[in-house]
Amino acid sequence: MSILTQRRRKREGGSAIVEFALGSFILASVFTDTFEFGYTFYIYNNLQTAVNNGAKYAALRPYEPTTTTPEACFKTAVQNMVAYGDPSGTTTPVAPSLAPSNVTLTPTFTNGVPSAMTVGITGYTLNAVVQKFTLTNKPQATYPYLGRYAGGDGETCVK
Repeated sequence: MSILTQRRRKREGGSAIVEFALGSFILASVFTDTFEFGYTFYIYNNLQTAVNNGAKYAALRPYEPTTTTPEACFKTAVQNMVAYGDPSGTTTPVAPSLAPSNVTLTPTFTNGVPSAMTVGITGYTLNAVVQKFTLTNKPQATYPYLGRYAGGDGETCVK
């Protein structure tokens, strides 16, 4: 090997290290962003499923009040159904740090009777790898009310 060839290899060796460092940084950024998007999508999908289950549960459960303000036990059962996947609220949350207080319930009345139940997530902070997202009324689901409307007959919190 000539001296000229040896000098070129030394210069190329330094370039390879710089190229490797830049390439590694770009690849790490791409992998981190892909993981963050996937994780965020996974948690949001869990929340959407939980909200759908809670809205279905609310739409089929007997409703007592004659106003859009639900009874405490009705609201608590729906919130627990969304947050824990169980109306009694005895299991772990369906998403990290999800609490029943993050669940909103809005009954809709038409002609003096409940016609729909809307359930949503609000004030929930989703901690992704790099960024935090705060959800306000997302996800949300509305189902037509198909339960028995008690209409103030005194049967409170019938399950």
